[in-house]
Amino acid sequence: MTLVNNIGPDSKQGAMGDVGAATDPDINSIHWNGSKLAFSDKKFGLGFTVTPWLRLLVPDINMSYLAGYIKLNSKQTIGGSLRYFSLGEIELRDNAYDPANVVKPNEFSIDGSYALKLSDKFSMSVAGRFISSSLKIDSNNDRTAATTFAFDVSGFFQSEQTAFSEFDGRYRIGFNFQNLGPKINYDANVSDINANFLPAQMKLGGSFDFIFDDYNKITTSLELNKLLVPTPQVDSSNLYDYNQDGATNTQDIRDANADYKKIGWVSGIFNSFNDAPGGFGEELKEITYSAAAEYLYQDSFAMRLGYFHESPVKGARQYFTLGAGFKYNVVKIDVSYLMSTSKVQNPLENTLRFSLTFNFGDKYDDY
Repeated sequence: MTLVNNIGPDSKQGAMGDVGAATDPDINSIHWNGSKLAFSDKKFGLGFTVTPWLRLLVPDINMSYLAGYIKLNSKQTIGGSLRYFSLGEIELRDNAYDPANVVKPNEFSIDGSYALKLSDKFSMSVAGRFISSSLKIDSNNDRTAATTFAFDVSGFFQSEQTAFSEFDGRYRIGFNFQNLGPKINYDANVSDINANFLPAQMKLGGSFDFIFDDYNKITTSLELNKLLVPTPQVDSSNLYDYNQDGATNTQDIRDANADYKKIGWVSGIFNSFNDAPGGFGEELKEITYSAAAEYLYQDSFAMRLGYFHESPVKGARQYFTLGAGFKYNVVKIDVSYLMSTSKVQNPLENTLRFSLTFNFGDKYDDY
């Protein structure tokens, strides 16, 4: 699976445990849930984020993200984004004393989306994505980029503001079927049976606004995420251990892996819900969850925190996040920081991320 489309690109959601399917609309919504753009309250928006990657180990790996949108009218919004992931410079040598052959692996994707308000409270969106991945390195210097395409289908519901006894409230619900598309093949000379699945996923989230007055608001959010990729049945890299654990023979293991490689991307989406070798219990472990809270003062200053959890047997990503946002006129700056709580080191651990966004044009008041 490619790196570029499996990383949260901006600092606002990065400070909230990577929730985003049902949070309030912003410029970077095209990644989290493109249908939120239909509820944007300005005519134009543009944002830019640079994310250092593995900064504690290497200085030149980073991801750059540029996103924007234009409201065509009060119901229709188009958006676009460009994401570029650079893996820095890598020196290749066949022998220790050979001169270095310097390569610069990278990935990028270009997105376009269309969001439509189907009612005053509900919108849907479709997004298309072109992906190019130049990660192939071999002795023949054949580094032809692997390419493919993907699409998203999302929906977003935002309720009206309702008065409660001590505060007003508003809730949101969102979903996003993301990165649906054909496998990506890094070697055109080899059968597609060796191609890799894209990181297709299903996001489902909800949020609630506690609106205390015109100046103070607290938003709480919860999101579930399920990878829509079939579960590998066995790992043939260690046949001895599996045989000791009760596998009938190594040929059965090889056959299972061969069958897995034959699965198409459409079949893989449906298989991903019921193919875990450990049954329903293992399927539940393939679901990650995020929880977050944001305090917003006068739409000018925000404080955020969040938590992300993944099962220890499915990747073990577990971390707290925190951050802040500052807005002056049309300019907004968001900052986030991540602290890992598992034994698996996170590439963003102890790294500050910054996002810079601009919102232009008249405000729509028909929401």
